[in-house]
Amino acid sequence: MKRILIIDDEFDIRAVAELALKTVGGWQVSTAASGSEGLAKAVDEHPDVILLDVMMPDMDGIATFHALQANPITQSIPVILLTAKVQAAEQRQFSELGVRAIITKPFKAMKLPRQIDTILGHLS
Repeated sequence: MKRILIIDDEFDIRAVAELALKTVGGWQVSTAASGSEGLAKAVDEHPDVILLDVMMPDMDGIATFHALQANPITQSIPVILLTAKVQAAEQRQFSELGVRAIITKPFKAMKLPRQIDTILGHLS
């Protein structure tokens, strides 16, 4: 079973994404409400992919991504950023980080599993 970790400080986003990924995509889903919680879960669970919110208090998504990349245990896990920032310059900056992809908010929940599968190459 495919395993995904959703790191987002907004409960509603985590709940909607989790429901869609479980029911439509058949994913095993784990969630974290902060960057530090997400880092700990990524080390413990080593998911197949991480869906990471950019704007979070304390440790934002970019700092979380850098911490994931700095850790040999988590550096090979593909990361997909989830963001409301849609300016071209911001999108370009995110792409240059080395993330696998960027999904913008608001996203279509029922299309999210297929979108992630396509990004990861599970579907063509």
